[in-house]
Amino acid sequence: MEAIAAWREGVPYDELGARFGFLDLAGFTGALAAGEPTAAQWAGLLSSAYHRGQWNLLRRLHADAVLRNAFPTMTHRAVRLRVDPMDGTSRQVLVHEPDEGRYEFVRVGAPGATWTEVPDDALTAHLRAALYE
Repeated sequence: MEAIAAWREGVPYDELGARFGFLDLAGFTGALAAGEPTAAQWAGLLSSAYHRGQWNLLRRLHADAVLRNAFPTMTHRAVRLRVDPMDGTSRQVLVHEPDEGRYEFVRVGAPGATWTEVPDDALTAHLRAALYE
């Protein structure tokens, strides 16, 4: 909790690493310095054996030129796409594939938001609209 508090207070990454030896910030800070945290995050998820069950969905989302600009994370086998990689409150969606070829998504934080099933051929259009319109 102290590390999180320090990060939120704006403590520089090199100082965080020195104070909290368990943090491995090399890859993340390198991606930030290069202006590529989203690309690095996609690469990590697409190569992680832990997320093998979601690779088809991850590949499909990453293949879309617009959606690949959203910052991806995984939670409970759902992909979270966020507009701003450094702002957890920025516009975001959760999408998952309960059965092969069947998708559901929800716009996180939207009033009255509920999981909505979308047809396979309309998935990217719905996600783009939820994130960017």
